[in-house]
Amino acid sequence: MSGADEDREVKLPRETAALFGHDDAEQALLTSYKSGRAPHAWLIGGPPGIGKATLSYRFARFVLAHPDPSAPQVQNATSLAVEPEHPVARRMAAQAQGDLLVLERVVNEQTGKLFTVIRVDDVRRTVSFFGSTAGEGGWRIAIVDSVDELQREGANALLKVLEEPPQRALLLLVSHAPGRELATIRSRCRRLLLRPLAAADVAHAVTAATGRSEDDADVREAAGAADGSVTRALALLDEDARGLRQCVLDLIAQLPDPDPRALHALGDALGGSDPQTLATFMDLVNGWLAARLGDGTQAKPRLAALSATWDKVNRAAAEVETYNLERRPFAFAVFGALAEAARG
Repeated sequence: MSGADEDREVKLPRETAALFGHDDAEQALLTSYKSGRAPHAWLIGGPPGIGKATLSYRFARFVLAHPDPSAPQVQNATSLAVEPEHPVARRMAAQAQGDLLVLERVVNEQTGKLFTVIRVDDVRRTVSFFGSTAGEGGWRIAIVDSVDELQREGANALLKVLEEPPQRALLLLVSHAPGRELATIRSRCRRLLLRPLAAADVAHAVTAATGRSEDDADVREAAGAADGSVTRALALLDEDARGLRQCVLDLIAQLPDPDPRALHALGDALGGSDPQTLATFMDLVNGWLAARLGDGTQAKPRLAALSATWDKVNRAAAEVETYNLERRPFAFAVFGALAEAARG
């Protein structure tokens, strides 16, 4: 990879104007908004890295730019696209849109690292946010990215807003595993499930995010190996990440009895403090868990066990990242939990 490629910044979902591979989901949101009877809350679910946050920002951007569902610009619209130079688009990209609240993990000023969860105090801000006077268009929109990172107390705080939403309120809840969310939250949201992207769409999204050419051999290879995830494709553009990914996939394929020698090799590969290696590892682990949580065939006790495994491994990963803990025992612990889940 050239120095120019390494220095190229990747666009964040709030900055991304294009959406690839989710036309049906986009049309579902647009049709609902045109009707004037759109649900106040959407649970947008699917595997990690496929564009759920990008779609959420795209919908929020459209609603704030076109606050009247009956306006001709809305009724004649064929997509949720908003020009990047539109004032709403510019304010959202700059995190300066007053009528949009984003709940996500934030940096702990004392450690310089992200908190392990979305703080409950931040979630409670939604009450005052939705209770205050809206701006020019009258809409108040909150994006939770992701609801998987809420603790029970935070989920209950969010539930209070979901139960009694004010007029012209819109909540967009991003979830990598919607089957594990509280039933009380699921019941108050319209569910919109996104599927992994086709390789061509992944390549388009990588190009839009990085500015690299779709004809770039590395982009095509990463897109083909990413299992429909743009996040994985971006990680795979790093050669070290490719080897790590294959190691993890091989071990996952061996579940419930992964090769101990391969686990030791994984521990070596995860060594150090590079956050990207940990992120790549957890992306694949969460993808495996999300596929089982979302396949629709699991009995309730099985779903509860898988959900507990999700909580356990992601909590451990957050602690490893926050406190710079040893990663070899962490890798063994994660695969021990996955093996137990696979046997269940």
